[in-house]
Amino acid sequence: MNIQAFWSRKGPLNILLLPLSVLFGAVAMLRRCSYRFGLLDSGHPGVPVVVVGNLSAGGSGKTPFVIWLAQWLTAQGRRPGVVSRGYGREDAGLREVDADSTAAQVGDEPLLIHLKTGVPVVVAADRLAAARLLRERYPEVDIIIADDGLQHYRLRRDLELVLADGQAPFGNGWLLPAGPLREPRIRLMGANALVLTERNGAAASPRAPVPVFRVRHAPAGFRRLADNAHAAQLPDPGGREVQAVTGIARPQAFFALLDRLGVPHRPRAFPDHHRFTASDIAGDAAVVMTEKDAVKCRSFAGPDWWALELELVPDPALVEWLKARLDQPKAPPALF
Repeated sequence: MNIQAFWSRKGPLNILLLPLSVLFGAVAMLRRCSYRFGLLDSGHPGVPVVVVGNLSAGGSGKTPFVIWLAQWLTAQGRRPGVVSRGYGREDAGLREVDADSTAAQVGDEPLLIHLKTGVPVVVAADRLAAARLLRERYPEVDIIIADDGLQHYRLRRDLELVLADGQAPFGNGWLLPAGPLREPRIRLMGANALVLTERNGAAASPRAPVPVFRVRHAPAGFRRLADNAHAAQLPDPGGREVQAVTGIARPQAFFALLDRLGVPHRPRAFPDHHRFTASDIAGDAAVVMTEKDAVKCRSFAGPDWWALELELVPDPALVEWLKARLDQPKAPPALF
């Protein structure tokens, strides 16, 4: 079943699951209120915290945005660090990411963020503990990006950026499991901005109670996994089949981008965060994958395996808005 397609409609099975969605929403609201009224402990690491998260499950473009934001903050003279859960890793403990880490140890997204930006990254199920360790080891860090931290209310935040897919920001608008939403859309009223990720030119125009900005992903060439060599175009595979291999939430967006770039390929979609092994990709075919997939294949990549690199291009208005927000006098950190 294509879960994103399922969450885009209001079919009989979706309707059958609505009672579970009501229960899910009640539990989510109870948890949020427990933090808001001090029934559950929360804390702040002492430097500004920018949360990058989403209301929908999967596929909103958070990782490319976190990479861009960390690079942009560095260019502004800031010293950012990143905290993340590290989804799909072997345990939920506290761990710093380094260049020798594996995706199994720290998660594919935190590893990619560290490799692309060079900023310190710490993973833990408890993001407040991760932020405290980050500050202890890197006292020069003056701003923390909380990757996928919107619902992690234990970590107080100064700015909330909600990411959403530009084509179907909220799916059918229902809560999990009948729809894709982790929290109802009214949650946007507590955020600071909605950022829509445009893929392949598709875009929606949702109404929102906060400023709405857009970013797009632009192809930036191909990188060979074996030696990090860069090519503007995918090299000629010499008559061999090109397998397009990916384990992301929205694989069709990746395949459509390859079509747009004129790359003939056989699409092969695996579950999101799939832990690849050498046996997943048989034969001597040329392979192209996303950068998130590539960090999981570094140790066994073939000589003709390539990652499609993407560059995030932000709306100029978003850049100006961020500058203005970061220059404002700091208010007390928010509980949510």
